[in-house]
Amino acid sequence: MNAEYPTTTDAGISGQVDETRPDLSNSNVREDLALTGRCALVHLPSGRTCLLPLRHPGPCDFHGPGEAADVVSASH
Repeated sequence: MNAEYPTTTDAGISGQVDETRPDLSNSNVREDLALTGRCALVHLPSGRTCLLPLRHPGPCDFHGPGEAADVVSASH
């Protein structure tokens, strides 16, 4: 079984899985940023978050929590 794509039993009560972002259930992805189309991978030791677009080429570009909060607030 591929851990990135949860089964219906792994998806919770509703059985709904977001096929575009199967990584939303991972604790190292900020859901609020991921829903804005960003990579949203969190560097756990530092707490910094990648603000690049989803599936960007190359390495992540991590930013502080303030910058991430600005991106989320601008998307609403």
